Amino acid sequence: MDTSDSRITFDENGVCDHCNGFEVNVKPKWHPNEKGKEILKKIVKKIKIDGKNRDFDCILGLSGGVDSSYLLHLVVKELGLRPLVFHVDAGWNSEIAVNNIEVMVNKLNLDLYTEVINWEQMKAFQLAFFKSGLPNIDIPQDHAFISTLYNFALKHDIKYILNGGNISTECVRNPLEFLYYGSDMSLINDVINKFCDSSLPDYPFSNILRHRIYLKYIKRIQRIKPLDLMVYNKEIAIQTLTKEYGWKPYPQKHFESRFTKFFEGYWLPERFGFDTRRVQFSSLILTNQLTRDEALEKLSKPSYDKEKIRDEFNYIASKLEINSSELEKYFNMPKYFYWDYKNQFSLFNFGAKVLQKIGVEKSIKR
Repeated sequence: MDTSDSRITFDENGVCDHCNGFEVNVKPKWHPNEKGKEILKKIVKKIKIDGKNRDFDCILGLSGGVDSSYLLHLVVKELGLRPLVFHVDAGWNSEIAVNNIEVMVNKLNLDLYTEVINWEQMKAFQLAFFKSGLPNIDIPQDHAFISTLYNFALKHDIKYILNGGNISTECVRNPLEFLYYGSDMSLINDVINKFCDSSLPDYPFSNILRHRIYLKYIKRIQRIKPLDLMVYNKEIAIQTLTKEYGWKPYPQKHFESRFTKFFEGYWLPERFGFDTRRVQFSSLILTNQLTRDEALEKLSKPSYDKEKIRDEFNYIASKLEINSSELEKYFNMPKYFYWDYKNQFSLFNFGAKVLQKIGVEKSIKR
């Protein structure tokens, strides 16, 4: 990490607050060891008992990325669970992602349920975020992924959602300046009211209180992250998936979506000067999967192919049914951030501090 995170601080030894936060707030509550195995064993036992007379004992969201794919492998092959594989198609799946989902589901002989988001509404929502000038133009996709999964679990009375999120590769958080909360309905509604050209009656909205309080504590839908309760090494995971399923790796984390690939690989670093690889590599360094020198070498090269970026730029514009010059206009427009719109930052910040204090959250999002 560097000063592209405008709020970064360094101690007297030159160590940044991201690293110190990991040591103080995350590491003591992280259990990729025998303690974690025992905790996971009890969780798995309860899932099996509760799901004994059901077709599925849990639901697992599969994007086709390494984390969710490896988690699927583990829960079936090693934990003996019977997940319903759930995928959200927001219109931007890459060919590699489609292949990776297909080979995993077929080889494991599982059922796949795919929820397709209304494309006209997704397109209008994404264009509204381009027009807003905000960094995180991927909020429409992210919001749909989370809310659709929870809505399905609620509708079908599925109590356990298995999530591939993990400390091992994600212990350093992206600065909120660039990747703001995707469930802040005040900001989302402000953007929609100002820039959306059509209504979004079928889009699956869900506010933070609904899925963090109502669904969790009232409806008892539990989100479980098994990868935090075991040793998880990204390279070993990729090797296993490649060997067992013919799964194909991506050039970068989150590149299973063509839109996210464009957003994180090109739009965010070139328009706002923030490279998400800094966060990704910092996480791998802190969990001893990458050296700092190796990370700096990777960062010395752009995260996008300079020879193909114009084609990718044109593809995004065409898919959104605008011309390239309009997309260029959004790229060059004034920059805005979450504080320039209505938002619930104070609520999120207060909630994160409370959850961290009682041990529910392992770190506070910056």
